[in-house]
Amino acid sequence: MRGRGALKVDGFASADPFARYLGSDEMGKDMMVVNAMTRRGALAVLGEFGLSTLAASSARAQRGLRFGAVVVNVGPLRALMGDPTAAWMEQALAQALPRALGAHLAPGDRNAPVLEVQIDWIYLAPSPGGPGPRGSAQDTIVGSFVVRGPRGGIEAQIPLRTIASYYPNAVDQALVAEANHWRIIALAQAFAGWAPRELGL
Repeated sequence: MRGRGALKVDGFASADPFARYLGSDEMGKDMMVVNAMTRRGALAVLGEFGLSTLAASSARAQRGLRFGAVVVNVGPLRALMGDPTAAWMEQALAQALPRALGAHLAPGDRNAPVLEVQIDWIYLAPSPGGPGPRGSAQDTIVGSFVVRGPRGGIEAQIPLRTIASYYPNAVDQALVAEANHWRIIALAQAFAGWAPRELGL
């Protein structure tokens, strides 16, 4: 397929996902700008993620729970990276989450809790020659599942960091923006795929 390297969704944390950030100034650009991210900034993100993980390790949704709505929040990601990165992630999650949650949704039920899916940042690893199987790049996504009660209060908050393996091809070198779009879709699918298990459904 043109502009799309092989994508494989995994559910494991990457070893060193902090060399570069993906971002862009406006939606219509053909190329996406890859900016350097300092190691200090990366460690700060990891530190915050680690603290939130410890704080929420015992917070899980109840088994058999059904959500009246699913809300995608890419505000933190948009503040860090802008669009089209955040817009692509928002669109991909809006499509992937209903498929992943399936029977755990009760649209329109005002007494059912609302699931907010927040994405804090993503990392698209350099390619080719990545640390993954057969030289694949290990893309990373970090965010959280927030369960809100009917009145809006937070009932559970579960942080998650997962990866998707990306196998580049020659066409991707010429169609960078399109390739990055597919990589973001793969990250969204990986994140959504873990929702039932992480929420204890």
